Amino acid sequence: MPDTDEKINRLEARLDKMVEYQDYFYREINLVRDEIKSLKPSSHKTKAENANKTQISGAEKTYSQPSSPPKPKPENQQKQKTYQTPIYNTRLNQSSAKSKSSVEEFVGRNLISLIGIIITILGVGIGAKYVIDRDLISPTTRIMIGYAFAALLFAVAVWLKKKYLNFSAVLLSGSLAMMYFLTFFAYSYYALIPQRFAFLMMLAFTAFTVVAAINYNRQVIAHIGLVGAYAVPFLLSQNSGRADVLFGYMTIINFGILAISVKKFWKPLYYSSFIFTWLIYLAWYLSAYRTSEHFLIAIGFLTIFFLTFYLTFLSYKLIAKEEFNIEIVVLILINSFIFYGFGYSILQSREGFGQYTGIFTIINALVHFLVAFVIRTYRLGDRQNLYLALGLAVTFVTIAVPVQFSGNWTTVFWSAEAAYLFWVGKTKRLSLYENLSHPLMILASVSLLNDWQSAINVNSFFALDSARIPFYNSDFLTSMFFVAAFAFIYFVNADERYKTAANDSVYQFFRYAVPTILLVALYNTFRIEIGNFFHLQIVKTAVEISPKSEFNQAVYRRNNDLYLFNIIWQLNYSMLFLAALSFLNIKRIKSGILGFINLGLNAFILLIFLIVGLYLLGDLRLSYLTQLDAEFFPRGVSRILFRYVSLAFVAALIASSYEYVKRKNFLRERFTNFNFSLIFDSVFYAALLWIASSELINLTDIFGYKDSYKLGLSILWGIYALLLIILGIVKRKTYLRIGAIALFAVTLIKLFFYDIAELDTISKTVVFVSLGILLLIISFLYNKYKDLIFERNEG
Repeated sequence: MPDTDEKINRLEARLDKMVEYQDYFYREINLVRDEIKSLKPSSHKTKAENANKTQISGAEKTYSQPSSPPKPKPENQQKQKTYQTPIYNTRLNQSSAKSKSSVEEFVGRNLISLIGIIITILGVGIGAKYVIDRDLISPTTRIMIGYAFAALLFAVAVWLKKKYLNFSAVLLSGSLAMMYFLTFFAYSYYALIPQRFAFLMMLAFTAFTVVAAINYNRQVIAHIGLVGAYAVPFLLSQNSGRADVLFGYMTIINFGILAISVKKFWKPLYYSSFIFTWLIYLAWYLSAYRTSEHFLIAIGFLTIFFLTFYLTFLSYKLIAKEEFNIEIVVLILINSFIFYGFGYSILQSREGFGQYTGIFTIINALVHFLVAFVIRTYRLGDRQNLYLALGLAVTFVTIAVPVQFSGNWTTVFWSAEAAYLFWVGKTKRLSLYENLSHPLMILASVSLLNDWQSAINVNSFFALDSARIPFYNSDFLTSMFFVAAFAFIYFVNADERYKTAANDSVYQFFRYAVPTILLVALYNTFRIEIGNFFHLQIVKTAVEISPKSEFNQAVYRRNNDLYLFNIIWQLNYSMLFLAALSFLNIKRIKSGILGFINLGLNAFILLIFLIVGLYLLGDLRLSYLTQLDAEFFPRGVSRILFRYVSLAFVAALIASSYEYVKRKNFLRERFTNFNFSLIFDSVFYAALLWIASSELINLTDIFGYKDSYKLGLSILWGIYALLLIILGIVKRKTYLRIGAIALFAVTLIKLFFYDIAELDTISKTVVFVSLGILLLIISFLYNKYKDLIFERNEG
């Protein structure tokens, strides 16, 4: 029902406008008829004149009742009528004549008169300047002559209004513009009238201009009488520096435009006054503003201009209960941010007022909240009107946080605003709000990165003077709020009840960007807390071995094993996170693209663990075996056993990856060019060999065997190659057997070029015999199962 009422209101507004147009054309028709009548002598009133009247009357009737087409007439009668009155000529001639007459009418009745009044005003101004420069007449006489000329022009305009409406409107606007600058001139430069009286006069002129523009229904009156008056202070300026007078004068003009906006919606008038006002203010602020003299003037008139234009842009649309179009939305946004930018700069320029910039931002938000409240309470216009005001209010509340505060609060409010705007845009199908949420998502993400950077700095190696309690600090709470906001955005976007109103390419980008940012934020939030935990332990256990002197800082002994535990636990957490994501995707999300990316990340983090993690676990083993700094920090057997905890996370990661590969329809339908079984087997068996080699080195070091990198590894690799060949034969996988042969070749190269260089005779005997037996076994297997290996189809 409310939608029906709004539609009826809009249709009634359109009908009123059409009635105004009909009334205008009716008056024009009567004026043309009167001019024709005045041009003909009374003795020539014949049947032809009566026919003309009938035709004109018929034209009026046709316009008033367009639904009733004229009745067809006999062909001979039509020809006779065509001969008598050319207005009923052929369609082509009628169109050509109409085009020529319309251009001629515009030039003759509108353009020439407009140019004429402008030239007249300039001529009067030049003449006045000549008289003034030579001091030929007194100031009072100059002003009185000017008023007399303006009054004469005004009287002529009123006298011609009935018959020559357009020309009368031009003359009237010119006379009003003259009265404007004459009053300004009399007050500002000659002091002939007091300030209060001058402003009352200009207020009266503005009121009369408003009435005239509405009565004539002509924009030209408002343009010349109001917008043209902006040039007066500059054409007649003598560098008086009276900013209060200038801006007071402009305020009166803008009030007039606001009054017109209630009745009419003349966009060129809005645009002109908007641009002139802010350009004049900008020029004054950059060239003449001085904080000590103009602070209150700058703030006061800045607020007046902002509110004037805000009401101007809102008034007609709200009164007519129409939806804001994109032009009005852009103008309101520009006006709001111009006001905020100037206000912020003015407050920063005054010593001691910089601390109030946050309060100033909140005041901006309250203004828009008030507008939203009025729109909501009185049901003014479409819902988009309400969302625009609310969006601006939320925007300034969000800006107030980084202005008044810093760091985490910025991320919190930007995340909230992005979620709010996206929800409004998606659920209400308002593309403006959905598109505005996208840059805010990026800003919130960048702000979160900045927060993480500060957390990393706190957890640096040299930072022993600060530490954060894990899971109970501002960074963690901020990150969780960010995650919650982006999770909300993700679920709203995934809801099939709501269709996007944004551009398709933008929508597709953020469709994948939002879950990616969400997962990265969730992962990094807890990873940083692991760093916070270990850094706190480092700070707590640091031992001061050299007291701080006047010129030197204190020297601390740190438990370096905690740095190793920190990195390894972050790797363990990364493997757990990816494994959990894998199982969640397989069971619930079921996204092939996410599965493909997940598999790649699984392989990447596994490689990092094999290269970095196992190396750091070796350092922990060495720390236990050497008992370095044991007098400060106990070195327990946990440094040895901890490696098996990490291997459990590796097993979980590999198991989750195997689940992806095992489900043939999950990835293979989308990515047909990838042999996931081959890729998984290659990574799995290579990782298994790497881990087995590391474990062998670990055990040989614990038991004090010195040649762990030589004899032990060579034998292990030979046995592993044999097992791969057996597995390749049983599962009929050629790539396993080829990989095993390649591994055996590497083992033999290692044996001859590295192992035997420093081995004693017994060790050489053992390794050669062992590898020789392994080779014989491999050869035997190939001979025994040659039919199975070479004659059957293999995977």
